[in-house]
Amino acid sequence: MPERFVSEVIRPVVATSDTSRMATGEPGLPREFMWRDRTIKIAAVLRTWRETGKCRHGSPEMYVRKHWFEVATTANSTMKIYFDRQTRGAHKNDRWWLFTICEPEE
Repeated sequence: MPERFVSEVIRPVVATSDTSRMATGEPGLPREFMWRDRTIKIAAVLRTWRETGKCRHGSPEMYVRKHWFEVATTANSTMKIYFDRQTRGAHKNDRWWLFTICEPEE
């Protein structure tokens, strides 16, 4: 299964977010999301990590920029998705993104 770069917005299905993560300041990972008019269901979270960066206003503090998730889907694909904490420009309302996908060979 080769990994394929996608970089497209995904839309979480309402009321499927894991709200338990939100208590620790993390985004509520959706259990289902829409991508290219398909509903994708997450079967398992394989790993998580954070991307950090320095303050953009000169402070020495570090901030979380993105929350990353590598997930297995019910369709036997593996996806890397992320939640963007600091969106800008034309995509300022788009927080969830599908970064890459590994689909099973047909």
